[in-house]
Amino acid sequence: MIDTQNIHVQKIENSKIGQVDFNNIPFGKVYSDHMFMADYAEGDWKNLNINPYAPIEMSPANPSLHYGVSIFEGLKAYKHENGDVAVFRPDKNLERLNFSARRMCMPELDESVYYDGLDTLLALDKQWVPSVPGTALYIRPFVISDDDYIGVTPSVNFKFMIITCPVGAYYAKPVRVKIETEFVRAVKGGSGACKTGCNYGPTLYPAQLAKSQGYDQLIWTDGREHKYVEESGTMNLMFIINGKLVTPETGDSILNGITRRSVIELAQAWGVEVEERKVEVAEVMAAIKDGSLQEAFGAGTAATIAHIEVIAYEGKDYTLPDIAKREFSNKVLKELDDIKYGNKEDQFGWLRKI
Repeated sequence: MIDTQNIHVQKIENSKIGQVDFNNIPFGKVYSDHMFMADYAEGDWKNLNINPYAPIEMSPANPSLHYGVSIFEGLKAYKHENGDVAVFRPDKNLERLNFSARRMCMPELDESVYYDGLDTLLALDKQWVPSVPGTALYIRPFVISDDDYIGVTPSVNFKFMIITCPVGAYYAKPVRVKIETEFVRAVKGGSGACKTGCNYGPTLYPAQLAKSQGYDQLIWTDGREHKYVEESGTMNLMFIINGKLVTPETGDSILNGITRRSVIELAQAWGVEVEERKVEVAEVMAAIKDGSLQEAFGAGTAATIAHIEVIAYEGKDYTLPDIAKREFSNKVLKELDDIKYGNKEDQFGWLRKI
């Protein structure tokens, strides 16, 4: 039973759900009826509210606008055939949100505020969780500064919010990616392992350049030598090389992805050898050329499992093996979907039922 006695709920007068075509949902452009909000002031989280989704007031001097004092997460809720709704691994999102909070001089979020807000909001907007195959309800928790001060110093007031939106596939087809050797996403000692807004804005320009050349995303490399593969813009990177699952180890410049971790745990349960380590660009290119690279894919909440069909490097495109023949990534995609949608037993305890 959810204890909502400390949450003030104001319901929308007329739901917008009748305006939504759930068979054709653009990613991140259609938002559910309600949003959750809580304030941090004087050392405590307070003023827990659920209101109709709407713009919020903000000081023009808010440090989130000027210095990127913001952190966020992304997770999904899924509709089961029996009508149940389940969220995939929200505990890991809370862990990472608080990791990001510490790095950004922000207060950690109380479990009770996070879960009560999440559970109450999803119970209220349960009908927004789509049932069309391949769809889900994307959940975006985030924390921003709520100060009225443009000094470059840690803030003291904050706002935590959760908004949700029904979504279809982030990538409608296998992706073409380009290995980036000029621009840098993150460096050792930086904030690349955090989900903070200031990590993402600077990536837009090089990603736009890549798209103008016909690529969907970049493969970011290390900021010092461009020698090692790190991650892609919306997902962690994973390779099957000689039957082994090989993925860059996480650290200061690589996000500790929850889908990534889930793939690794499934692989280990299946007896697949897993290597989390530094992965050289040269190793990937050699494996493509000698045929030992059997599969390459991205793993992320929005992207789920995104097959990579082309990797570009130094002006040349390299086409990867036929997607239909990719045994591991197709198997892991189906397994994750079966767990998320309730078609298979959740033996790992990954789902939180609403």
